[in-house]
Amino acid sequence: MSDNTTLTDVIMPQLAESLVSATIGKWLKQPGDPIEQYEPICELITDKVNAELPATVDGTMAELLAEEGQTVSVGEIIARIAVAGSAAPAAAAPSPAASGDAPQAAHAAARPPVPAAAYDAAAPMRARYSPAVQTLAAEHGINLAAVPGTGLGGRITRKDVLTFLENGASVQPPAPAAAPAAAPVPDAVPAPAAQQPVFQPVQDEFQPVRNSGLHLSESPKIPTIEIEGGRGSSSEYLIDVTPIRNTIATRMRQSVSEIPHAWTMIEVDVTNLVVLRNKLKDEFKRKEGINLTYLAFLMKAVVSAIKDYPIMNSVWAVDKIIVKRDINISLAVGTEDSVMTPVIKKADQKNVAGLAREIDELALKTREGKLRLDDMQGGTFTVNNTGSFGSILSYPIINYPQAAILTFESIVKKPVVINDMIAVRSMANICLSLDHRILDGVISGRFLQRVKDNVEGYTPETKLY
Repeated sequence: MSDNTTLTDVIMPQLAESLVSATIGKWLKQPGDPIEQYEPICELITDKVNAELPATVDGTMAELLAEEGQTVSVGEIIARIAVAGSAAPAAAAPSPAASGDAPQAAHAAARPPVPAAAYDAAAPMRARYSPAVQTLAAEHGINLAAVPGTGLGGRITRKDVLTFLENGASVQPPAPAAAPAAAPVPDAVPAPAAQQPVFQPVQDEFQPVRNSGLHLSESPKIPTIEIEGGRGSSSEYLIDVTPIRNTIATRMRQSVSEIPHAWTMIEVDVTNLVVLRNKLKDEFKRKEGINLTYLAFLMKAVVSAIKDYPIMNSVWAVDKIIVKRDINISLAVGTEDSVMTPVIKKADQKNVAGLAREIDELALKTREGKLRLDDMQGGTFTVNNTGSFGSILSYPIINYPQAAILTFESIVKKPVVINDMIAVRSMANICLSLDHRILDGVISGRFLQRVKDNVEGYTPETKLY
């Protein structure tokens, strides 16, 4: 290390007020790798959500003090970055207001962008964006699919976005510069709004999904397994417990050991709801660009019932019961290997269309691994849609420390007696698990009955907005 190089400690941050530690999921930088400010250097796993830790300085990764899979307390040093004293200012991200092509050319020469044709094979990290990159792109309305990535695995860095922004702001494309035949410098990529982007998004990055309920993929991933006793034995298989799975196990054990569960179920006639959704779904798809699912209508019915029975929106606190004023609905979203519960904040202030947009956005962010800590915090009541995979009856485990969780089961056509006559109706079960320290059968039964009344109260004239 040269005399003008200093080591900067990377400290495990406190990602949320209640978190005292986090697990190193994966190091994105190894010793010797160059690092740019705001570029993610590792993935952190907490009991709430995964997050990325960005670098605060430009430099080179010097050493890693924590291993992948290791749980580190807040405030501990996990790595050190070597920062060159004289080179640090020059390595800072260029200002969007800067003029001239010199900074752009220097950046391109130092780290040439990954060719578009190589994205599928050589850019496995292409579609993973850090919060800093997403924020910057949103501020300037940039389509990240058109930005060349120079980070690890084709990943897009903050400096890539700034460089793309400068290039795209030019009125004329840059003139081809003469370069030695042995070391050609790639041309900058102009992206005027009127032209098709040069870099196309990765095709088939995510599997096709169903549009009923929780958006499970058609082709589930097969977990990595290890055959015990070598390849010659097939009697047992070993599957590594990931930090996410370990967190789920801890939370489930805490819920069933601390909360005295009880559950109840009610049958609901959703025939009118089916007619209403079929009437509106095509127009809603054209207008909003997303699917109108039954879950949005159910959530509206649940939120309205919670307003009538606010004790459902509470938490047990030993010597008191805390009733939450805001109705923040946790939405159980399943992937192939985990279940996450992102939160729709102040759901009582949203109409059916607004809830549908929130559901679609959170489900998409969950599948793409882009949930933020804020997306996972503050839930007061959980809604699940087990009917998306054909379930007709289930006993859900409460999302600790909430007081209840409600599941919407599969819609099934059944013969039903109405006015002493048999009719074929669309029916569904709604199941409620409750914390028996807070809730009793009477209040829970009345709450479920109110949800039933709200769901059956939908008519073909109900408005989404």
